[in-house]
Amino acid sequence: MLGRDISYENLLDQLNDGVFFLDPNQIITYWNRGAERISGHSREEVIGAVCRANFLGHVDRDGNPVFGAESPGALCLKDGQIREEELYIRHKNGQLIPVFTRISPIENTLQEVIGVMEVFTDNTSKVAAMRRIEELEELALICPVTQVGNRRYAELALANAFEELKRYDWAFGALFVDIDVFKRVNDAYGHKTGDDVLRMVALALKSSLRAFDFVGRWGGEEFLVILPNINDEVLARVAERCRAVVEESRYQCAGNEVRVTVSIGASIARPDEGPTELIDRVDQLMYRSKESGRNRVTLDT
Repeated sequence: MLGRDISYENLLDQLNDGVFFLDPNQIITYWNRGAERISGHSREEVIGAVCRANFLGHVDRDGNPVFGAESPGALCLKDGQIREEELYIRHKNGQLIPVFTRISPIENTLQEVIGVMEVFTDNTSKVAAMRRIEELEELALICPVTQVGNRRYAELALANAFEELKRYDWAFGALFVDIDVFKRVNDAYGHKTGDDVLRMVALALKSSLRAFDFVGRWGGEEFLVILPNINDEVLARVAERCRAVVEESRYQCAGNEVRVTVSIGASIARPDEGPTELIDRVDQLMYRSKESGRNRVTLDT
């Protein structure tokens, strides 16, 4: 039986990695403490078990069970090739644990494969790190203050809308929204309250839009709204709703009720222009709203 009289047994027990041996019949003949810790299965439970019956519940990264003749151990016994794979093993409590495995042949003096050694490392921290990277990638597109899209996300959404306009003739509109005299809020209540008011406006805009519309913070107190599949009538209605909902919003600060309004420029994108031209147009329309007294919508008519 492989593994029972190996002098390195005590040394292998010091490893954090799981180590086990299989004989030619895929029977587990050695199981170290690292394997106990990662899998939850004690040495007494495992020694003598048949691995080809998927005792450990090997599952590939696509969620498919891996056992029998297709298991890494069986393939290594067959061809003597070292294999490295990312798999899941099933913990004793039923949970799937992500592991990185290295399967190596055990050979006798005649270089005949008489068993397999599998070393597996708990990959949970790596998976967590990958998820964190995904979260960071998501956060890289989200304004941390307002929790809507940031400038980068807004530029990407705008470029995508133009691509769909030119490729599929899918019309879209844009609103350029600026909070009126926002500096007064920061001066009177401080930047923390200013950030809270920015969040309030962002929420008001989001609540005024359809599920597939986009809102992003363009910069400072400016927001860009992209409205796919829209016409002039709907554009005017949505823009006015955004203005009105912001006006009716309130933020309580130390017993004071903070209110703001927005000036909006709105237009339907033109096939013969690009993002820069559209932003310039709606920006100028927004300034016309401010020059006309603020808290209003100016459409490109």
